[in-house]
Amino acid sequence: MKSRIHKILSQEGIASRREIESLILQERIEVNGRKAFIGQLISHKDEVKLDGKKIIFSNFNEPVRTLMYHKRVGEISTRKDVDGRDTIFDSLPKIQPGRWISVGRLDINTSGLILFTNKGDLANKLMHPSSNIEREYIARIHGKVNAQILDNLIKGVHLKDGLAKFTDIKEGKKGRTNQWFAMVIMEGRTREVRRLWESQGLNVARLKRVRFGDIFLPFDLKGGSWRYLTNKEIQSIEHQ
Repeated sequence: MKSRIHKILSQEGIASRREIESLILQERIEVNGRKAFIGQLISHKDEVKLDGKKIIFSNFNEPVRTLMYHKRVGEISTRKDVDGRDTIFDSLPKIQPGRWISVGRLDINTSGLILFTNKGDLANKLMHPSSNIEREYIARIHGKVNAQILDNLIKGVHLKDGLAKFTDIKEGKKGRTNQWFAMVIMEGRTREVRRLWESQGLNVARLKRVRFGDIFLPFDLKGGSWRYLTNKEIQSIEHQ
């Protein structure tokens, strides 16, 4: 059965439907040796290539598989790294057929919770801003944080890619030159948490994601380790 190319490729986790359209307009996608076009109908029997590389389709009869991973500082949030650095995919269990798709990314200096699934449409749904999913982080901030700065971060700060803000900030343990904070943000823009603090002239010394929606990073899940989500946890994120 044929479906629109946007739908099938987004289900594979290649990109969002809007991004697929952009790739088509850039003539980077081919179907059976010809340039793809907007609204094209394809099936899993067609040969589809992105930038000349064949896309291997998953078996959509496979059940949803989802796991959580505790990313370590220094790991790259890509499938492969040209410099040979460790990636977030290196420690995951192998699945056949299909592949793991990460729900968003964390920068190399950020640790914490990352979710993975074998369903691209689920990954895209969870990453899309319209899902309004909370992401909670803890951070150690260098510098003096006063009430005005916290107010700015809650009301919103204009960054290069638009207005950004925390929906909640809780103060934690305080040292001589630094203090811990827990904060909640609703989006997953690149380095957004760090950029918000930096906009106030402050430095993020340590940053860790501890929650995504209703899923918390367990205290006993060590860095570099993973575990499958329970059926209850899967249901909670599917209905976000």
